[in-house]
Amino acid sequence: MPELPEVETIVRDLCRRRVPGCRIVDVVLGWPGVVEAAGRNQFLRIVPGRRILSIVRRAKYLVFRMDNEMYLLAHLRMSGRIYLEPESGCHAATRLSLRLEDGRWLDFVDPRKFGRWMLVGNPAEVLGRLGPEPLSAVFTEAWLGEQLRLHRRQLKPLLLDQTFLAGLGNIYVDEALWAAGIHPCRCAADLSDREVQSLHKAIGRVLRQGIRNRGTSLGNGRPNFKSPDGRQGRNRSRLHVFRRTGQPCPRCGKSIERMVVGQRGTHLCPACQIRPSLLPCASPRFPRPARRGPLRNARSA
Repeated sequence: MPELPEVETIVRDLCRRRVPGCRIVDVVLGWPGVVEAAGRNQFLRIVPGRRILSIVRRAKYLVFRMDNEMYLLAHLRMSGRIYLEPESGCHAATRLSLRLEDGRWLDFVDPRKFGRWMLVGNPAEVLGRLGPEPLSAVFTEAWLGEQLRLHRRQLKPLLLDQTFLAGLGNIYVDEALWAAGIHPCRCAADLSDREVQSLHKAIGRVLRQGIRNRGTSLGNGRPNFKSPDGRQGRNRSRLHVFRRTGQPCPRCGKSIERMVVGQRGTHLCPACQIRPSLLPCASPRFPRPARRGPLRNARSA
């Protein structure tokens, strides 16, 4: 957290508030470690005076293109937030501030100090190792099927691997697997064609829903996601399994369970995301997951 929909919400808000086109007139480091030591002096020397030409998202990174053919890359990690404020000092745990020529401050707030900023001449040096975007034309059902067949890893850790597919995190992987009716411990290479089709549609659906709802905010804690204007995302009410342990599955009524897969807390419906001995359930609102053949190489909870 934040994941693709949250970072996309930040980028769209910054663009809507006309940050692209503004010149950066000053940089203030509230905590030096937010910029890697090897590039810190260059960061402080080069960034002031530069104009931001565009802001885009790549995976979970914000990419600021500047007028000197250099780029600022920001990764929010677990607790990073971006705020746009009329003055400095509005937030505790502000690790980096960019003062813009119109008097506004772009503040990076990060209570846990995991987030990082860097200045690069070629973004591919950092972003080139990432997999394709799950909302791009590259991410087709055929591509997903071909790539899954190359991996005998558990499905959830593979989908979280940013070199396989960029931008997915714990929330949206759990939601997509539930929507597709696939157990997170399934071997990726063993999915049937219909399961691949269901998973491909589910990934796109949960991500677009997250973006429409301006991201997922899970509570009121300091590390929780907020947009640059301080608003929480609305997607929490649309989650079906994530952090709903013990609550009824919206599709069948069975209690949602939590398990650990690949060292990550994982939420699922034990009836909808079936094991070999169980059958899927159905309701008018949430259709029955695609029927499948025997599960091979599946791991139980």
